[in-house]
Amino acid sequence: MQIDVTIRTPRGLYRQTKASIINVVSPEGQRGILPNHVPLVVSLAISKLTMEEESGRETYAVSGGVLYFRDNKCTILTRSIESVDEIDLQRSLESKARAEERLSRTDDDTIDLARARNALARAENRIRVKSGA
Repeated sequence: MQIDVTIRTPRGLYRQTKASIINVVSPEGQRGILPNHVPLVVSLAISKLTMEEESGRETYAVSGGVLYFRDNKCTILTRSIESVDEIDLQRSLESKARAEERLSRTDDDTIDLARARNALARAENRIRVKSGA
């Protein structure tokens, strides 16, 4: 039995696939979703998302969001998602450096610290996912 998975971003449909298991990270911890799981709505942390798809195990960097599951249908809504192959490691390292530089300027009132911390978390997540951690 398979789970029908739909992943959407603000840009529209990112991916539709079938999976035998979905592994996500919520603020409360890791969750594995198998076919016939009870209905579920869970928020997603900035983290790694893995699915056992028909083509094999696929790994993604997800920037938070929400997952809905019911009747073997899973919908993931996220601001952004990148597969391991789509992640540009150099760009992620540059994003991390920019975020760290912003966070180091504690005396600058024009810096949105929450936004900088979020950018740093997203960059570090992409780096971790790309490096296989």
